[in-house]
Amino acid sequence: MDAQMGKIIVFTNLTLDGVMQAPGRKDEDTRGGFQYGGWGAPYAAMSSDAVGGNMSNVGALLVGRRTYQDFYDFWPKQTDGNPFTGMLNNMQKYVVSTTLKEPLPWVNSTLINGDVPQKIAKLKAEQEKDFMVMGSSELIQTLMQHNLVDLYVLLIHPLVLGSGRKLFPEGGVPATLQLIESKPTATGVVAVTYKPADAEKSS
Repeated sequence: MDAQMGKIIVFTNLTLDGVMQAPGRKDEDTRGGFQYGGWGAPYAAMSSDAVGGNMSNVGALLVGRRTYQDFYDFWPKQTDGNPFTGMLNNMQKYVVSTTLKEPLPWVNSTLINGDVPQKIAKLKAEQEKDFMVMGSSELIQTLMQHNLVDLYVLLIHPLVLGSGRKLFPEGGVPATLQLIESKPTATGVVAVTYKPADAEKSS
């Protein structure tokens, strides 16, 4: 197969104990009584030099319902010239949900339901641009179960919270990963990139 196939890249802020819940804002996600929302903000780790060239070919966002609704409730309202607002508005967004109905409210949004793994695998095969997954812990588990994740770009913060929803939860899908890149930042965050260890066998 000569055509370049799009990759699915999981891009996540994490604490040292693996928590991914609500890094951006205090009220971002309070499920389970989570009280530490906004833990990632002081570190300002989401920068291009931290993640290297792994995100340079990203052309679409792939998220679950909750993350989509949270992003939609926040980012389009940021009219202070924040470049992330324009990027998300213009980017194609694929939303995995069994409850949402089309048309979706945010521009450039497409609903994925039914046989989700099959539809996402088809999208990967049809597109050369990469798909970035943000948040969406349940979707990530589904993608891992069907060997659909190509890269994990993790921003690991020097924090231990002791509670919160984790990227790799107890009883989740097991995986063996290979380290591709590791970069410390001035704020103490370490940006690491992993790929599935058997990626060469399946490519």
